[in-house]
Amino acid sequence: MAHAVLPVESRANLGIMLVLASQLVLLVLDVSAKWLSIEGLPTSEIVFMRYGMHLILLLLLFLPVSGSRLFVSNNWKLEVLRGICLLTTTGLNFLAMRYLPLTVTSAIQFTSPLMICAMSGPLLGDKVGWRRWMAIGVGFLGILVIVRPGTEAFQPAALLSLGCAFFLALFSIMTRKLAGVDTAQTQQFYAGATPVILLLPIAFTDWAWPSQPISWLAFFIMGAAGLGGHYLNSVAHRFASPAILAPFSYLSLIYLSLASWLIFQQPPDQWFILGVCIIVSSGLFIWLRERALAKAESAVEVGER
Repeated sequence: MAHAVLPVESRANLGIMLVLASQLVLLVLDVSAKWLSIEGLPTSEIVFMRYGMHLILLLLLFLPVSGSRLFVSNNWKLEVLRGICLLTTTGLNFLAMRYLPLTVTSAIQFTSPLMICAMSGPLLGDKVGWRRWMAIGVGFLGILVIVRPGTEAFQPAALLSLGCAFFLALFSIMTRKLAGVDTAQTQQFYAGATPVILLLPIAFTDWAWPSQPISWLAFFIMGAAGLGGHYLNSVAHRFASPAILAPFSYLSLIYLSLASWLIFQQPPDQWFILGVCIIVSSGLFIWLRERALAKAESAVEVGER
């Protein structure tokens, strides 16, 4: 029998704080994965280690406390589908990192809040008006500014990051659907176990050990950062919807830009800065629109009492 799950609550400020904390932790994951990609380790191996360490740490931390309840889901099919989306997101992101700076991969990924807004109607039953559709369109113009298709600056690997953003949006929507259904611990178990099981047949076909001490650190720290960041993110979605939380993750663009510059000597260019300003502006407009609609609905409910 599944154990009690904490209900969904409307505490947007707490959810926002948790998302900001998760972005700091996930920065360590991205930097570690980029480092290992530069060293030449196979993408399948990097992804497998990311989720393998995630799963091992999760079992060590939560299995003694939760026991077999850790594995019991009230919607295991959605959990598995969410895990597949997360695996696809990570694989596309790590592969894109081989060819693109962190600044570009991260900026393209941040179209996911715009995709969340676009998909929240059919998948979550939210109403998306013409103003928010315009903001979504403007946000994608920002992506065109960054990747500049049709010019010599365009790299096809940008399409990998765009696919990553799409599956990240699906992952966020499914996380919201599972809030109040399964605990954050159970969600993280399926998020780690699903990729490990799917990757196991191919993970060791082209295995290569890290050659530098710092790479060994990155090799093992990915799992801890992934577990910590996604655990905080799962808890955040219990307190607020993806449309409210997503724009605040834009702060990680600053962190990733600094990391790309200081660690990998890949500073952002003027096109990146212009495109990011457009994307962030459109995302913040959507967030402000969500707040205005929520306040209007609250006022109507109070008036009807």
